[in-house]
Amino acid sequence: MMSTKRRMGFAIAFVLGLSGCAQAPLEQGPNPAEMSVEEILEAMTLEHKIGQLIMPDISTITMEDVEQYRFGMILNGGNSGPGGDDLAAAPLWLDLADAVWEASSAPLGAEEPSIPALWATDAVHGHSNIPGATLFPHNIALGAAGDEDLMVRIGEATAAEIAATGIDWTFAPTIAVARDDRWGRTYESFSEDTDLVARLGAANIIGLQGDPASDSFLDERHVIATAKHFFADGGTNGLDQGDAAGDLDELIAVHGTPYIPAIAAGVQTVMVSFSSINGVKMHGNEPLLKGLLRDQYGFEGLTVGDWNGHGQLPGCTASNCPDALLAGLDVYMVPEDWRDLYDSLLEQARAGTIPMERIDEAVGRMLRLKMAYGLFTKPRPSERAVGGDWDIIGSPQHREIAREAVRKSLVLLENDGVLPIRSSARIVVAGAAADDVVRQSGGWTVTWQGGGELTEDNLPGATSVYDGIAAAMSEGGGEAILASDGTFTGRADAAIVVFGEQPYAEFEGDRADLAFRDEEGLGLLRRFKRAGIPTVAVFLSGRPLWVNRELAEADAFVAAWLPGSEGQGVADVLIGTADGAARHDFTGKLSFGWPSGCLAQSDLLFPLGFGGSYARPPAARNYATQCSALNATQAGRIALFDRGLAQNVTARVSAGAASSDLPRLRGTSASGTFTASGVDLDAQEDARLLSWTGPARLELVLAEGAQLPPNAAIAIEYIAAERPGSSLSLISDSGTLDITDTIELAVGKGRRRATIALACLGNKAPAILGLAADGAAEITIASLAIVPGQATHSCNGPF
Repeated sequence: MMSTKRRMGFAIAFVLGLSGCAQAPLEQGPNPAEMSVEEILEAMTLEHKIGQLIMPDISTITMEDVEQYRFGMILNGGNSGPGGDDLAAAPLWLDLADAVWEASSAPLGAEEPSIPALWATDAVHGHSNIPGATLFPHNIALGAAGDEDLMVRIGEATAAEIAATGIDWTFAPTIAVARDDRWGRTYESFSEDTDLVARLGAANIIGLQGDPASDSFLDERHVIATAKHFFADGGTNGLDQGDAAGDLDELIAVHGTPYIPAIAAGVQTVMVSFSSINGVKMHGNEPLLKGLLRDQYGFEGLTVGDWNGHGQLPGCTASNCPDALLAGLDVYMVPEDWRDLYDSLLEQARAGTIPMERIDEAVGRMLRLKMAYGLFTKPRPSERAVGGDWDIIGSPQHREIAREAVRKSLVLLENDGVLPIRSSARIVVAGAAADDVVRQSGGWTVTWQGGGELTEDNLPGATSVYDGIAAAMSEGGGEAILASDGTFTGRADAAIVVFGEQPYAEFEGDRADLAFRDEEGLGLLRRFKRAGIPTVAVFLSGRPLWVNRELAEADAFVAAWLPGSEGQGVADVLIGTADGAARHDFTGKLSFGWPSGCLAQSDLLFPLGFGGSYARPPAARNYATQCSALNATQAGRIALFDRGLAQNVTARVSAGAASSDLPRLRGTSASGTFTASGVDLDAQEDARLLSWTGPARLELVLAEGAQLPPNAAIAIEYIAAERPGSSLSLISDSGTLDITDTIELAVGKGRRRATIALACLGNKAPAILGLAADGAAEITIASLAIVPGQATHSCNGPF
């Protein structure tokens, strides 16, 4: 190890460097490629060992930080990008990769080798953070395709596009076995069937990393893969970061089994789940992290945490948690509080709270990963085999693989003969989602939650479902008319209605039930049926949902999932030749059973493995079109914001004559006087920091038809960090309630809760609830809801 004298010399030199004083460059140290793991560990300082266990987000570090702390790896969160721009073009990502490589490779002196940092990203359906990348269908669709060879090719294409931007590692694939479709991450799961998840997950890993038995393994065209989230994240009864309860052996059989072939396929890293097993958080679950994963499954690679997941352990915070390392976690994902965590780990190591043997074990695994990846011999990212090869990103070859994946994933649920549509016909294509590449791509698309303020300009090269249909119809001499709202003139031989879920990710996608409430598609299907026009329903979703009403109205129904950037894959199957012969048949089979009812537990309308085809059309059936859950809000809690905007609730800001929408309650208003930004409380961006610099009204618009519970009250959970510089009020469309005194009393007191009678804002059932300020003000909102029961405060406050 470096002597105390030399460590002091390095510290002095670093300080002098920051102060601008001249200093001699440090001598290049030994080459880590020529050393064993044990030799490298012996040469490293404790400070640099601790750095190898820290994974910060690119949005919170500088290259000076990288050079000083020598992080083992960095990441970009779903809303992070080079220079703070998550919409940054590919060359800027490669520039940052080079900068990270340069800073982390800077000499440490004659005795200690420099260990370059790795960069990891969530490339969960292609290199999906990068505008213009190929976006493959999400895993639920690939589960319906059920093609292992296709999964290998998708992995290879994704790896090549990642490597072109200089990034080393993807947090994929997700090998969760989702057992409750209400879970917002259901679309990240290949299937509810353990064996199918195991097969497809292993195949995807081989594609990403290369075959471990070949020379291609982790070469310059491949990247490090991650099996996640260990384990049973799909068994939490539909609740993100919830608890998987039950017999442990049964849980292991269902949710642990996919890790066995993943490890056999050579997966280098495993990400630990946010969730719990029988009440014990996985980030601190030593019997499973060590006993099951390592001793029983034989995993020798690196375990990495999820976003501040260690901070959820009892007695821990994001900046102080030795228990996670002691339980078997090797690397902390600590996006923002990394400096404080570094300091606490260093202090605990010096005090012996964390044994040096455990630190060396974790750092050793990081070093072995870097050796397996060839990091010590690979050149800087831009000089690698595909570094800077912009033609490979969104290449025609990769898009063709994605198009194949789309058509193989489509599942035919019903067809009375309207499909395939002859390409010589004249058809109408309707629905807001028909010509929307952002909508069809879902979450984890350029931004974390997807959708929102993204436009087709952020997905260059993508083809919408309508684009594909129009091109196929033109080839056969026919015509496809785009009529989003169903309005058109002249005749129509058939109508294709494209509708479905809005994009979401993680907990913002959690649902209380399986009722599909958006009636846009239903209305269009009914309109065309009244006009005597045969209809085809194309349903875009991240999970099976109760759509019995739409099934009853449509002549054909296709589950198209979230197809990604290549919408023409839908047309390949739906649109036939000029004389009506099929160009491609349906081959997709349900990888999740489809519910007959709208509640979580219901009988199946279509079982696991169901899927019709032109060769074997699905049998006609009757559909129960009544769902009690559609009116479930009448007697219960009506959430407006709860870890994210609630379903069918929209946010807008008004300031004078200016008004603007804020999708997902994030961004800056048109007036520039209001900003909403994501804040981490219990999970990533599960709260919003609302900031005013001038007069503005934040209005949350309730879903139409929502009826108030008895004795309705407003329940608000919030944090006030500073005194408002102006008045701050709760507002509705029928009244205003000043809460300035309440906020002033709450400053510095952490999370607060208040329940205020809705009558304080007037007697009318509100269509709008929100907050308004006259000038400078700031408040963090964790939740806002209308709840039944008596208020705990009078209208005179304080609240």
